[in-house]
Amino acid sequence: MDCRIILLETSTSLCSVALLEGDRISASRFSDSPRAHAAMTAPFVQEVLEERGLKVSDCNAVCLSMGPGSYTGLRVGSSTAKGLCFGGGIPLLAVSTLDVLAAQAIQEGLPEGCRHIVPMIDARRMEVYTAVYGADGRKLSEVESKVVEAGAFDALLAEGPVLFIGDGAGKCEPILGAPGAFFRNECPRADAMAVPALREFAAGNFRDTAYFEPFYLKDFVATVGKKLF
Repeated sequence: MDCRIILLETSTSLCSVALLEGDRISASRFSDSPRAHAAMTAPFVQEVLEERGLKVSDCNAVCLSMGPGSYTGLRVGSSTAKGLCFGGGIPLLAVSTLDVLAAQAIQEGLPEGCRHIVPMIDARRMEVYTAVYGADGRKLSEVESKVVEAGAFDALLAEGPVLFIGDGAGKCEPILGAPGAFFRNECPRADAMAVPALREFAAGNFRDTAYFEPFYLKDFVATVGKKLF
């Protein structure tokens, strides 16, 4: 029997939901409206299920893009995913947001001769959350928080063309722009989660729904306004 997985991607400014049936995306919704995550994630899930005439309990799992990314977005995605799992009696899967971007790059097509994919999630100033992937989507380095400076990826570019993808790629282009460097400034999308989600499902890598926490990479820093009253 083909599996059905609800896919949630809320780690950046784009809020997106998709339904995976078998090996294809059968329905999807997205919004890049400011602060859409809390208001739209659950309704989007309801819409894609209704479009296919399904209930949450008809699905085999919920898969969450678990970060790194926006603290608020990840919290919304996590709480929504847990609610769906508890309510529908189905298990939770989670995949790295950088894995999603690597899969998205391959789904859209790589530049000719591309040797590496470098997903970049925007962080503060010239900082990004990143890792290095092969052209086949295999992760080659650990996830890190990296300050992007001139020459930061020269060694990688010396091996051949590199695709930098993510909502942090655009700000890095003026610094990293060089022959063989390609940039796609875009957010990760739920419809690109199919390959990593199916991989986790096939391996049985289900998460503890009650105790699962997103991968923030950095601690959340709250700010307090100077004017308290």
